[in-house]
Amino acid sequence: MLTFQLPTREDTLSVGRTLGSLLEAGDVIALIGDLGAGKTTLTQAIAAGMGIQDPVTSPTFTLVQEYGDDFPLFHFDPYRLESPEDMCDFGFSEYFEQGGVVVIEWADKIQALLPDDHLALTLIDPDIAGATEDADEAPGEEIEVSESGIRYLRIDAGGERSAQLLDRLAEIPAVQALQIPPESMPARPMPAARPAISPPLKRRPGATRSPIVNE
Repeated sequence: MLTFQLPTREDTLSVGRTLGSLLEAGDVIALIGDLGAGKTTLTQAIAAGMGIQDPVTSPTFTLVQEYGDDFPLFHFDPYRLESPEDMCDFGFSEYFEQGGVVVIEWADKIQALLPDDHLALTLIDPDIAGATEDADEAPGEEIEVSESGIRYLRIDAGGERSAQLLDRLAEIPAVQALQIPPESMPARPMPAARPAISPPLKRRPGATRSPIVNE
């Protein structure tokens, strides 16, 4: 386990870019955190570290967005799904074998579907911990990590490959400078209930089974 204090948005981006530069095909990143904690910001940085230049946004209403070609990033957001079984309807597990990296926001919502070997990144903002989407917010709208608000990040490894990733990440000086003792991490309270809707699903043209992308 690694624990970090991220005083600025740039610190969040730095850790994400560094992690992205270490990823290989088949790696799975599970992001956990309340609304506005910085999950999409971290995904944007991971994509940049992978060499992806496309703008990255949260696929709240389409469940998945694909970026990159030879080394793709599959970005999932099951925020509004009613149950984990909804993810099975379009072959979620098939993405683990498609030669790219899978990043899942709100991964705790589909914990039972994650492979044993994955990195779990838990983001905590003490100022918003426990929050869920406000009725006045546009659903799916990205809330940027502020320049001054302090975030905390815990990274846990499950499986041999993820443990290797964690060890490599811990060796990088820029990342080491942001590490804090685990006991300094604030607790993450249970979030409020989230509204559930059935997002529109779009199947990839020519697919025989379920892979879905957002056009």
